[in-house]
Amino acid sequence: MPKKRRHKHYPLRVKLKRILRYIYLHLVRQQMPVHNVAVGFAAGMFVGFLPIIPFQTVVAVAVAFPVRGSKIAAALGTWISNPINMIPFYLMLYYAGKLIIPWEVPPFDPDLLELTVMLEQGWNWFLVMLVGGVALGVPASIISYFLARRAIRGYRRRKQARRRKQWSKI
Repeated sequence: MPKKRRHKHYPLRVKLKRILRYIYLHLVRQQMPVHNVAVGFAAGMFVGFLPIIPFQTVVAVAVAFPVRGSKIAAALGTWISNPINMIPFYLMLYYAGKLIIPWEVPPFDPDLLELTVMLEQGWNWFLVMLVGGVALGVPASIISYFLARRAIRGYRRRKQARRRKQWSKI
């Protein structure tokens, strides 16, 4: 009788580290100009801040086309908002939006985070979340562009140095 394989259950910290490493390696290994990958990631990061949860990846890829960014990097950038951090993330968007647009809207409720449910609450509630997302998404996307560009250039320099070292041994 074959042994049952036991799956390892890693703590959340280890899972998060693996996800971040996966995103990093996917970004830096793309065979595109550095600018295109960084722009794609920044576009995805911006869209990740918008309260359009079921459509973020599709919208990010669509935004990557006109800015000539990497579509894969754009899809990866949307992972800034994910099921693990969704409630505190949307709470942040809600309060940022209320600071900018002080409309009378219902209080934040974690049960109202689906796009259709948000729209049922009224356009004012959705617009507060959207404005908060844009206000926080613009600086986040600018910062992520420069961080992604730096990470990709650093990775490519290290890879090139390893190749030179290998060739010098031959």
